[in-house]
Amino acid sequence: MRAPDWDAADLSGAAHERVLFTDADLTEATGTDAVFSECTFRGARFNVASFTDSAFLNCTFVRCSFFDATLTGCKFVGSMFDGCSFDLLKVRGGDWSFTGLPGADLRRAEFADVRLREADLAGARLAGAVLTRCDLSGTWWREADLRGCDLRGSEISSLDPTAVSMRGAVIDPVQAIVLAVAMGLEVREERAAPR
Repeated sequence: MRAPDWDAADLSGAAHERVLFTDADLTEATGTDAVFSECTFRGARFNVASFTDSAFLNCTFVRCSFFDATLTGCKFVGSMFDGCSFDLLKVRGGDWSFTGLPGADLRRAEFADVRLREADLAGARLAGAVLTRCDLSGTWWREADLRGCDLRGSEISSLDPTAVSMRGAVIDPVQAIVLAVAMGLEVREERAAPR
């Protein structure tokens, strides 16, 4: 399907399977319970789009723009992103497990309460990004840039601090212990001084 014009369209309840969308315009599009399964989006514009409880399952996104898009409670399980832009993207809840975002520029994106189990964030640029209260167990982090990234409340046990850049990253006390253990340190309480 070439260049569908869904500018400001309501796609609630739409269902598409194994469709190639080329240069689709979804600017300011909205949708609840929309389902796209094994679809490919090439050059699509999701700018200022807002989807709620929708699913993009095992989809491929190539050179797509998600500028100021809001995705609430959506599923992107198994989807792959290649050369996409994510400026001001806001993701609230939902399941992005097994998602491929290698090398993605997510510096101005916000993810909160999102399940990102075994996502591929290798080489991703996350400096200054927000990844709060996310389930990041099993995530691939190799050579990711996490400088200044807010990770508070997220599950980061798979993060090897020696394999990423994370100067200035914001973490909570529990995460500090997780990272210390990952570096081979032993965390112990101070012994009480003898009386």
